[in-house]
Amino acid sequence: MAPPLAGSMNMRASQFLRLDLIGALLYTGSYLAVGFVFSGVLEAITRGYHTFSRALSWALLAAVIAYLLTQARMWRKSRAWRAVPFVEPAEVARAVESGEAVIYDARSHNYYDRNARRIRGSIRLDPNAVHQSVPALSGGKAIYLYCTCVRQATSARIAHELRKEGIPASVIKGGLRGWKKAGLPLEPVPPQEITDLPVFEAGRS
Repeated sequence: MAPPLAGSMNMRASQFLRLDLIGALLYTGSYLAVGFVFSGVLEAITRGYHTFSRALSWALLAAVIAYLLTQARMWRKSRAWRAVPFVEPAEVARAVESGEAVIYDARSHNYYDRNARRIRGSIRLDPNAVHQSVPALSGGKAIYLYCTCVRQATSARIAHELRKEGIPASVIKGGLRGWKKAGLPLEPVPPQEITDLPVFEAGRS
């Protein structure tokens, strides 16, 4: 009984090896065939990926350069604005009370709402039409400006422009927030100086 069993085991082993070899050939052939058929597509995808990568790199480089140029321009402007005096709110309040100074509100209309408040006695000054207001500002009194911008950027810019015209303009340190923090008087913004933004309601075209 033993010899036939050994022979059948040898046959099964050789058959397994043949089938395994055929399977490996089929797998390798299929892989090579698919690669050959889709080689053009893969090449196009790879080429497109490299093109996109280059375009993205150039776009990022352009964005970085634009950002650096913007920062450099702002730094030059802020450097010029540093010459503008920043005065404590309490000192400004004393100068106004003595009649030696006047306060101008340099905020744009977009900062206003129905409950907006301003420094009591301050006068509206359009930050986009400063040069048109220069003749009216040349009254001999000291001028103090305020806004709600970061670092009082708008007030500093306007004060810098006015000082170039020979008008003694300064900025209230801290702007409107600094004035409030000092506990100094405020008043509602007159309705005629408030520009309402358009209201869009659902269902209207």
